[in-house]
Amino acid sequence: METEELDPRVKKGYLNEDFRFFHLTDKRGMEFEFHYHDFNKIIIFLTGAVIYRIEGKVYRLRPWDILFISRGQLHQAVVSPDETYERIVIWVNSKFLAEHNTDCDLLNCFRQSAETGNNLRRFGGDDLDSLKPTIFLLEKAVKDTGYGAKLLQNSLFLQLMVYLNRLSLGYRLEASVKDIEYDERIGSILEYINRNLDMELSVDQLSASFFISRYYLMHKFKEQTGYTVHQYILKKRLIKAAQLIKKGAQITDACVSCGFGDYSNFVRAFRKEFGLSPRNYYKVFQNSE
Repeated sequence: METEELDPRVKKGYLNEDFRFFHLTDKRGMEFEFHYHDFNKIIIFLTGAVIYRIEGKVYRLRPWDILFISRGQLHQAVVSPDETYERIVIWVNSKFLAEHNTDCDLLNCFRQSAETGNNLRRFGGDDLDSLKPTIFLLEKAVKDTGYGAKLLQNSLFLQLMVYLNRLSLGYRLEASVKDIEYDERIGSILEYINRNLDMELSVDQLSASFFISRYYLMHKFKEQTGYTVHQYILKKRLIKAAQLIKKGAQITDACVSCGFGDYSNFVRAFRKEFGLSPRNYYKVFQNSE
């Protein structure tokens, strides 16, 4: 019998609200581990000396750079202790945005970033001037508790998402490409892994398929992603399994679909990653609807 507590704040975080807005300032050195979220995230970088690692790419940020990080994407901020790190972080509930997709897709900016493999948007001039007032108004609104506060907050958030999507549709990579470091071979391997999580994947198989040495693959992969090949594959399989289970897939089907050959090993790894068994994980998210 399973007795673990059904706490909706599972290990990697879950967003119950329509969105959350944070304006954060840190004046000391900080160390962040590679991590992921079950929701989409927007980071608006303001000040500091920071690089961001996202799925094998390194982004050297400048003031007012914007990062779109999709749920399940592994990322890490590397922060210099010599400068104040200031940023705006917005957690985005995909379900809320989907409910407001009337004549447009407000999640397109995240999909576009994932499909192109470029999480960074660097807007300037009139484009940035059109964004700033809405960002500042939204920041003020999230602190408001007066009449119609929630409606005002949501309307400003939706307005910001419309602007961000408009600008992303016409975005040209050339504006930021020199501040992106990327190993194309590792990028191709990451893409292959994420497309084939149900298949047998190993260092030897990937090394042979991509015609690179086993040593180079292991060394460069860890350098680019923060994980060993095995750790990355396992984490991505668990993330995909969790998403399938949330959608109502049978646990055994999720196990097979994500490349786990042994059910007991899957349950053990799932519990270690999320703090809950697959069955109780499903119950948590059914109860939160």
